[in-house]
Amino acid sequence: MQIQGVDVSWLGHASLRLKLDDGTTVLIDPWLEGNPACPESEWNQTGVDAIYITHGHFDHVLGVEAAARSNDAAIFAIHEVAEHFTAKGLENVTGSNKGGRVEGPNGIFGTLVDAVHSAGISGDDGIVAGGEAAGWIIDFPSGPTFYFAGDTTIFGDLALIGEIYEPDVAFLPIGGHYTMGAGIAAKAAKLIGVDRVVPIHFGTFPILSGTPGELRDAAAGAFEVVELELP
Repeated sequence: MQIQGVDVSWLGHASLRLKLDDGTTVLIDPWLEGNPACPESEWNQTGVDAIYITHGHFDHVLGVEAAARSNDAAIFAIHEVAEHFTAKGLENVTGSNKGGRVEGPNGIFGTLVDAVHSAGISGDDGIVAGGEAAGWIIDFPSGPTFYFAGDTTIFGDLALIGEIYEPDVAFLPIGGHYTMGAGIAAKAAKLIGVDRVVPIHFGTFPILSGTPGELRDAAAGAFEVVELELP
């Protein structure tokens, strides 16, 4: 779906692909193979220029290494998650931290912002430190500003994120249990002051029971709910 000049594809759960008119392609939190909500035809991504990671939980990073290696894609993440992927032998990795603005491919800029969630990385030795969960503000050249909240619940500084970065579209989790549900997400969107919300992180498992319809009802017309369909 075209959203303000950016072709946005939902790959299931919290995984997204963004493509600009010049072909520049970005993945957000890719969990592809093994993701029950991701079509098998989307497991192997091509033409990827950059990958942005909100935090180190498996359902946000299990597709990162494969996509980065097969495409020589740049990785952008909070410092500890960046170090995790550097230790795996990946070279084009940029670590940052909240408030830091980093330049990506072809004039894309990303800024890490706060999120309220845990962040440990699951590995062979159990769960290791993953820094803190975050969200991304992504600015596209001559285009919109998107806010990817990552996994979070509501918090008061969402209002500051809206005031400072003025996102055109917010991608918010609505499933509940591990993140805020649809009703709280509607309150979060109103704090941000955004006009359009794309719901993510729902429906993958029965426990993630929030729905776009519930978000739309809770919005009560305060913002548009843009419901993406799987490829």
